[in-house]
Amino acid sequence: MRAAGQLLRACSQTWKSVRMASTGVERRKPLENKVALVTASTDGIGLAIARRLAQDGAHVVVSSRKQENVDRTVATLQGEGLSVTGTVCHVGKAEDRERLVAMLWMDKARKEYMKESLRIRRLGNPEDCAGIVSFLCSEDASYITGETVVVGGGTASRL
Repeated sequence: MRAAGQLLRACSQTWKSVRMASTGVERRKPLENKVALVTASTDGIGLAIARRLAQDGAHVVVSSRKQENVDRTVATLQGEGLSVTGTVCHVGKAEDRERLVAMLWMDKARKEYMKESLRIRRLGNPEDCAGIVSFLCSEDASYITGETVVVGGGTASRL
């Protein structure tokens, strides 16, 4: 009976620390200097994800098919002191997707700041990711298993 009580106390303490971590107690900024594009992010799960990413330090671009939803969400999250912008985006429309992605580099100062924070001193492009994917799919990578490959311009991995 005594062992069961000790086990229950240990489980309770573990659960308390998990709850504290998930509610933001002593929150770090693990996503500082990152930009997150979150689609369907003006309500429900998408909004919760956008809020959490911004709380963790990312600049978040929220999107929705309706401008009024984007405006409301941006105002709410900025009112919480979070770094957020937004745009209308219907992910089924190619031009909307392109506008969404093109939106966190129009600010030249932010773009230059991001370049300076990277050891390689340039922003990545899709081809940078494509090369490592091709390599990992090839026979040249046949002995590689269970590894994390960071395509991040020299940024430290925080996985």
